[in-house]
Amino acid sequence: MKIKKILLSPQEFKESLSGIEVAKAMKQGIRNVDKNVLIELCPVADGGDGTLQTLVDITEGELIKQQVRNPLGKIIDAEWGKLGDNKTAVIEMAKASGLALLKENEKDPMKTSTYGTGELFRSALDHGIRDFIIGIGGSATNDGGAGFASALGAKFLDINKDIVIPNGESVGKISYIDTSGLDKRLQEVKVMVACDVNNPLCGENGASNIFGPQKGATAETIKILDKSLNHWAKIIKDQMRKDILNVPGSGAAGGLGAGLMAFTDAELSSGSDIVLDYLNYEKKLEGVDLVIVGEGQTDKSTQFNKSPVAVSIRAKKFNIPVIVISGSLGKGYSELKNVGICAFFSIVNEPMDLQYAINNAYELIEITTQEIYKTISL
Repeated sequence: MKIKKILLSPQEFKESLSGIEVAKAMKQGIRNVDKNVLIELCPVADGGDGTLQTLVDITEGELIKQQVRNPLGKIIDAEWGKLGDNKTAVIEMAKASGLALLKENEKDPMKTSTYGTGELFRSALDHGIRDFIIGIGGSATNDGGAGFASALGAKFLDINKDIVIPNGESVGKISYIDTSGLDKRLQEVKVMVACDVNNPLCGENGASNIFGPQKGATAETIKILDKSLNHWAKIIKDQMRKDILNVPGSGAAGGLGAGLMAFTDAELSSGSDIVLDYLNYEKKLEGVDLVIVGEGQTDKSTQFNKSPVAVSIRAKKFNIPVIVISGSLGKGYSELKNVGICAFFSIVNEPMDLQYAINNAYELIEITTQEIYKTISL
């Protein structure tokens, strides 16, 4: 196989390297063998961790710092990205409302709120942004997006017309939605929500039952949270004329998907596809002979349209082979050959602990790519 051009499209290796850093390590490995082959770097993401940094890097955009409230209302430093087109913002809700922002003993979806994500959104509006990509993975919340809406001027009242401060528990007490103070600029926005799950808002497969436990919910509070979101959906349907209860993805991020649909008319879509469409990825595949992708761990879950699979499906249309280089290969990874990935490699080349692999990922990726390319050259 004579290779003239290679496209490098890894996503970030979580807690280790950004997507662009992984791509640079891969490029160095190839250059150790071949100084002349054309190499293009186009890191990708799936809407979760790393989406913000990847899109800022690839479009030569900038990160905007903003103080916001974390899931429990504490002021923290966060950031959103203004992309290179100067008209699109990327927001990772986890930067403001993420589970990783809380200590273990602070996790409680009854108390947490998406208010800080709304503050990031408002900051982008203040910078003149009207097109948004919002990644909603990694949340600590279960408030149906009521906190987000509150940060943008919506007010919520209980049966006695007293103000309700939104969180996972209190959305069940909301009887009236007052949108008179809602930011008028929301009428001008286009919002794409990058989902990595398709769960409905409520029920057995809903936000509370499926994701509540990892956010600190108990068997008892899960029932309260699910009942609260069901009530919230009914209020939205009755007063805003929007039925978001059973829309696939409405349960993402503790119902933030539902709230974004209700208050911004957002469209929910696969995070990987949103990113690849924005990058005009099929155009980048023109003239390419090989694509190399990568992620921290490749396993059975990768098949649910995470970025290596989303890339390989598009490459397959043009009969371009795809190789994946991962931190590790988990159970079920070989099933991905059915969607176009031709070969799988782990960077772990000797017995080592996880922290060593994380700390030395750049060199390990370089070495692995180098040896793969040597084999291809032979």
